[in-house]
This record gives sequence, C-alpha cells and structure tokens, in this order.
Amino acid sequence: MNKNISIPKEVINIINKFQKNGTEIYIVGGASRDLIMDRKVNDWDFTTNITPEEVKKIFPNTFYNNNFGTTSIVNKDKEIFEVTTFRTERGYSDSRHPDEIKWGKTLEEDLQRRDFTINAIAIKINSNNQDVEIIDLFGGQKDIEQKKIRTVGNPDERFSEDALRLMRAVRIATQIGFNLEKETLESIKRNSSLINKVAGERIRDELFKILLAEKPSRGIELLRDSELLKEIIPELLLGIDFAQKGHHIDDVWTHNLKTLDNCLSSNPITRLACLLHDVAKPIVAMGSGEARTFHNHEIVGSRIATRFGKRLRLSNKELDLLFILVRRHMFTSEEGQTDKAVRRFIKNVTPEYIDEMLSLRRADRVGSGARETSWRLELFKNRVVEVQKQPFSIKDLKVDGKDVMEILDIKPSRKVGEVLENIFKEVEDNPELNQREILLEKIKGFK
Repeated sequence: MNKNISIPKEVINIINKFQKNGTEIYIVGGASRDLIMDRKVNDWDFTTNITPEEVKKIFPNTFYNNNFGTTSIVNKDKEIFEVTTFRTERGYSDSRHPDEIKWGKTLEEDLQRRDFTINAIAIKINSNNQDVEIIDLFGGQKDIEQKKIRTVGNPDERFSEDALRLMRAVRIATQIGFNLEKETLESIKRNSSLINKVAGERIRDELFKILLAEKPSRGIELLRDSELLKEIIPELLLGIDFAQKGHHIDDVWTHNLKTLDNCLSSNPITRLACLLHDVAKPIVAMGSGEARTFHNHEIVGSRIATRFGKRLRLSNKELDLLFILVRRHMFTSEEGQTDKAVRRFIKNVTPEYIDEMLSLRRADRVGSGARETSWRLELFKNRVVEVQKQPFSIKDLKVDGKDVMEILDIKPSRKVGEVLENIFKEVEDNPELNQREILLEKIKGFK
C-alpha cells in the first residue's frame, strides 16, 4: 500500500475552503481506496458534516439535484468533485434505494452505511496540508493488503439494501484484481436473484466496466461463480464443457472468454459481441465429435445478443452494432472473392463498423489458438480498402438526377431513380465506366 499519499492541488484547495469555514471534510469511497493503493483517481468523492445548502454557500457555483445529499462542485477544467452530507439510511423496500434518508451527525454513521470495507475508508487532510490521517473503522486497509472484497457488516443486509452491489462487487474485484471474500461470495450466491430488481442500464454500466477491464474474462468467471451470470444471460453457461471441432482447442465457453480477452477494441459493444459471438453454438449444434455442426449459430446468436442488449437498454445504434457483429462474424476472406462479393460484405457490415468487425475477427482467431492474422485476411483487408474507393452506391456516380432530367427532358419522377439504378448496376460490375462523359451517353440511351 502507498504510505506516502499524494493529493492533487485542486483537491487540497477544495478541502482548505471547507476547513476555513470550520467544516469537516473527508475523501471517501473509491477515491480513498485508490489513493491508498497508489492508483489513479478518476472520481473524487467527499463526505462532510454540513448540508447541501451550506455547501452551496461555500461553493456558489455548484449544483444539487438529488435526494441523497450530494452536491457537485465543478472546477474551471470542468472536473466534477462530489460532496455528500453525512447520512443514515433506513428501509430498502425495492432492494435498490433507501426509503428514508436522514442527515448523519458523525463520520462513523456515514461510513457504516457504505458497501465494501475498502470503500469505507476516509482520508482527512489536516490544515498544514502535509498531515494525512487515514480513518479505517472496518478493516479496509487489511482487506486491501489481502486483496479482498468484503462488505461492511452483514453481507445479506448490504445486498438486500441495494442489489446493484452484487454487480459492483464483481466489477471492483475485476478492475483491481481482488478476490471476493468467502462470506461475501456466498451471500452474493444466496441473493443473486435480486439482480433482477435492478434497472437494465445500471447492470449495463457495471458490465461495460467489467468488459473494459485489463482481463475481462476474470469478471465473467466471477459472475459465473457468484451465480449472477445465470440471472443475467444464462445462454452463455450452455457453452461450458461444450466441445467444438476442427481448429478449436477449447469448449465454447472458454473460446468465448479467450476471444473477449484478446479483443483490442475499446468499444464495449465490440467486446460484448466477442463474448457472445458463439453463444448459440450449443443451441443449434447437430451431431457430435468431428461431425458436429453449428449451422446458423450466427443467426440465432444475433437474436440472443439483441434480446440481451434490449434488456441492457442499449441505444438503437448500439443494438445495431451488436447485431451486425454477431450476425456477420462468419464472413469469408478467400483469395478468389470478386469485388462484388467484397462490396456485399461492406454493405452487410456497413463501412462504419468494418474496423470493429475486423477487431472481432482478430480476437476470434487468437481465441481459437490461431495466429492473429493470415495472408488471406491481410489481402482481404486491403481489398476492403480498395473496393471502397470504387463506386459504392448511386451517390458515387459521376452523374446525378439533375443530369437525367435535363437529358431526358423529364420532371422529377420514379423514372429518374430507375435510370440511375440501371446505370449503377453496370458501374458496379465495371467500375471503370464511372466517368462523366461515358455516363452521360448512357443516359441518352434511355430516351
């Protein structure tokens, strides 16, 4: 652990301003944990003994728009520092939000309502800015040393209060390389069904952070071990011990995880597609051993992925990308493909998503035990680039509807589109015809 905690100047300035007003102020949550672990702090959280209205008197340029006593201080660089009043909570009838919130009087009251011991450590900076005091009432530093995620107090109570903590435990463990403490893990198993009370977008946010971790497969394994995966997307579990054939050296489950780990894209949708790309293989499988087939697994898999994506409340654009990546991941890259076949691939995937699709293909290859590329795939990638320089749609023609109307002396009508479509079909087969003089002559042929 880091014994020489370094606090950025802008944080010191905020603390000083509180202290000059005779106010208690502490760094808490993930920020204090990351400082102790000498990790970069991305989100600064503080707790104080004064109300949001009083915080606003100290920092007029703040906003406060929630029921949980949190005030957001925004500095000149648009960084947000969240300050929450000491509070106590009672009643969690929806297993997500407290029914009653009251301002607390002491730091201890505030810390004991928090989720995990490593997040229940407070750091106090004394007025000389040199004296750093760590306030650890629940053994968080010891758990950091032992790399454990453990709840503050009774784990069943903590998870019944807020079911999202089930996912948070796995996510934090994945991000910082910790393990779930035994009693905490057993409690997650007992309470795993509570995750169904959590809004899909909140599950999505935690899952995306797992997928973007340095080794995301570990998070997926933890979701499996904690029995959360069977609540979230049980279809993935069908791949466990489900043997494949040919070049595949692993079962479907292991292959999906290896593909995820080898994805170089930082797009969480692409990483999700890597995890789900073969999810339907156990469902569509026919035969056994080397005779086993998985016909249409990409079609069935894209439906499963889309259904899951809707539960996560993905945007239409995100759903579109997820569907295309799973549906089209079986594309061929044979040497003898025509330009027309390559154009068909580009149209199916759409130019916008080609890089993500190629990222999935690379991850799929490495996840199968193959080299990350081949001469055929490199040739195909070059073909994709070159083909996109050719006329790709009617709008790429060197003539347009105005030319058609002038030459044929007609008004806007269906015939204008029909002429352009017929000309494009010729150009698609023979790109060298896409010259203005040649196409103007072709238009005259429709008189």
